[in-house]
Amino acid sequence: MSTLPACPTCSSTYTYEDGDNYVCPECAHEWPKTAAEAVVEERVVRDAFGNELKTGDAITVIKDLKIKGSSSVVKVGTRIRIIRFTDSDHDIDCRIEGIGAMGLKSEFVKKA
Repeated sequence: MSTLPACPTCSSTYTYEDGDNYVCPECAHEWPKTAAEAVVEERVVRDAFGNELKTGDAITVIKDLKIKGSSSVVKVGTRIRIIRFTDSDHDIDCRIEGIGAMGLKSEFVKKA
């Protein structure tokens, strides 16, 4: 199994070394080896007031949120514990008592 990084352009796993660069044979993209070794920054999720959120934090809903496909509503002030963050448009996965698992946007919550 190759330990070389995948191509950042086309995600091909067939990359190879050529001097001080990596080369992708599928899309002909070349990039320096030092760029592949750069530290990947962790995604920062912030609440409606700019506070940084972390996994396991408690949050509070700041607006009534209608649940799609249901007549239920998540009321203002509902306290929720964050399970994890996602890369989709709803960036918080959580479990709400009485409702179940759901995704929330960070713009509708504040850190409790």
